[in-house]
Amino acid sequence: MESQELVFPAAGERREPVGRPEWTGGGAPVADPPSLSPDLVDEAVDRAGGRRRVRQALRMPSGRISDELIDELLAGASTEEEIAGPGGLLADLTKRLVERAMEVELTEHVGYGPHCEPPGGAGNQRNGTTPKTLITEHGKVQVDAPRDRDGSFQPKIVKKRQRRFVGFDEKILALYSRGLSTRDISAHLQEIYGVNVSRDLISRVTDGVMDDVRDWAKRPLEDIYPIVFLDCMVLKIREGGTVQRRALYLALGVTLDGDRDVLGMWFQETEGAKFWMQVLTDLKTRGVQDILIACVDGLSGFPEAIEAIFPKTTVQTCIVHLIRASLKYVPRREREQVARDLKPIYTAVDADQAHAELEAFDEKWGKRFPVITQAWLNAWEHVTPFLAFPPEVRRVIYTTNAIEALNRQLRKAIKTKGSFPSEDAARKLVYLALQNAVPQWTRTRNWTTALLAFKIHFGDRVPDTAN
Repeated sequence: MESQELVFPAAGERREPVGRPEWTGGGAPVADPPSLSPDLVDEAVDRAGGRRRVRQALRMPSGRISDELIDELLAGASTEEEIAGPGGLLADLTKRLVERAMEVELTEHVGYGPHCEPPGGAGNQRNGTTPKTLITEHGKVQVDAPRDRDGSFQPKIVKKRQRRFVGFDEKILALYSRGLSTRDISAHLQEIYGVNVSRDLISRVTDGVMDDVRDWAKRPLEDIYPIVFLDCMVLKIREGGTVQRRALYLALGVTLDGDRDVLGMWFQETEGAKFWMQVLTDLKTRGVQDILIACVDGLSGFPEAIEAIFPKTTVQTCIVHLIRASLKYVPRREREQVARDLKPIYTAVDADQAHAELEAFDEKWGKRFPVITQAWLNAWEHVTPFLAFPPEVRRVIYTTNAIEALNRQLRKAIKTKGSFPSEDAARKLVYLALQNAVPQWTRTRNWTTALLAFKIHFGDRVPDTAN
């Protein structure tokens, strides 16, 4: 349906009223007159000329609003308060645009324009306006919402009972996703926009995200992920009058295009290999058919849990985690030297040289710290897989730093919380924080080289259509 077009008379032009309903402009169809009088022809020409003049005044050749119109709108307003403050130019412009858009919607609904008679003299009619207060980015804006006689008009730009204009809810969610409490958000909105928003309203706005969270958690995934990072962090959630520690499981996948994507989040009382099997089963149910390399920390039983669901997946233990675990047994004054002697192991050319370097390390430190050598030998099968790849790929898969960087972003959002009132509250905040973190990620570096190495190493498991 075409919307009614605004018509402005030229400067000094006097518009004579037409003593009959117009049959153009979005109204209900009216039978064409048998003939057009010269006066009507002249008026149509003037109207077309007026539209052209308005378009030329409003639009520059590049499509931007002209400087002349901006100067006219400012009309002497120069301070920030006069332009963007409550009741300022932007607020008034929002009011006028919203009211005009609603008038056009009502014209389409009832079939005739303002100050005209209803076609046929019967049916639904305009019925004045109702004052309404909108909360916008520029403070409170009072608008006069038009209404119809039978109450069937349902405006789209500002729906019935809507009190917050487009973009305002997003501001609430943006503040919430950065860890602000409902009390802090209410105070912030009062200070910046001069709007008193109750904490209950803020809670209702953020609760509206839960549908998005559920849809996101069930969305279909890619068939193949060359790399998936799996890690866990601990949150505190109040339950039954006490604060319980809950494990938050996260899976971060790298697609065939080299893009990073959080595949899901799961809550459980503690971290354990048994629940990781449920996580991987969920990934498989949502469409994941193959994972080339799974990067994990040193959790006992983790590799077996992965291989039970994805038998072909190569499991890579995080070297950084292994080094940290090794240094726990070393006095502070000797940690730098022990770390330096461990480096030749994970920078070796291949697995054979790495084993030789481990033996050399054991000869030097084995008597004092036998637990270190034993820890590396116990995990050896899952320590050395990354050594089969060139340096560009090694830097990507030898550590779970990618998902730990994501965890750091999440901790910034949750550090002010102390504890969550429920698991859904934690789920809601983590989801919003993830949405904030995603734009900061970039495509995996040197991905073309890495994908070629995966193709050579894994063969047909990497489809030829991969970029």
